[in-house]
Amino acid sequence: MNNTKFIAILIVVALVVVGVYMLENRNATAPVVSMSGQTQTSFDPMNATYNIDGKAYALVNGVSEVEAAPGSASKITTRYFGNQASGDLNGDGVPDYGFLITQDGGGSGTFFYAVAAIKTSSGYQMTNAYILGDRIAPQTTEIMGQELVVNYADRNPGEPMTAQPSLGVSKYFKVTPDNQLLEITP
Repeated sequence: MNNTKFIAILIVVALVVVGVYMLENRNATAPVVSMSGQTQTSFDPMNATYNIDGKAYALVNGVSEVEAAPGSASKITTRYFGNQASGDLNGDGVPDYGFLITQDGGGSGTFFYAVAAIKTSSGYQMTNAYILGDRIAPQTTEIMGQELVVNYADRNPGEPMTAQPSLGVSKYFKVTPDNQLLEITP
């Protein structure tokens, strides 16, 4: 009798775990539409195409490397950084995502960008990449209400780039109806 109850409890616990897993991952197979119009089979920011200053960069396994100029040995490296947050950025009741990517043009700088992935009827569409700064120290990325909030440390005005970022900065973004990331004043 005790073994029967124990087995029944184990089965119920296993069913609950499987059910929770399925609920948490129910959107994992939703298509992703990049800025270039390419559709992907699932939301995966490490394998998506991003628009930085009007140019598309397709990440594969979190990295894109392209020649800085035709025939150049210098590379422009774009990477998925992370700090991913989930929430409803456009008010449609469906989870969207905000996160950071970086780009290194071969010089000493590493530029950080905020990006959002907005759920549409045809999948997730990436917004434009919004520059945050060079060699900043990212802290948190949050979605509060319908705003993407990126917190990071930067240098004080007049400090050299060699100084450690120590000035706390929070930037607030809204997603426009045409899925553009726009900085706003809180």
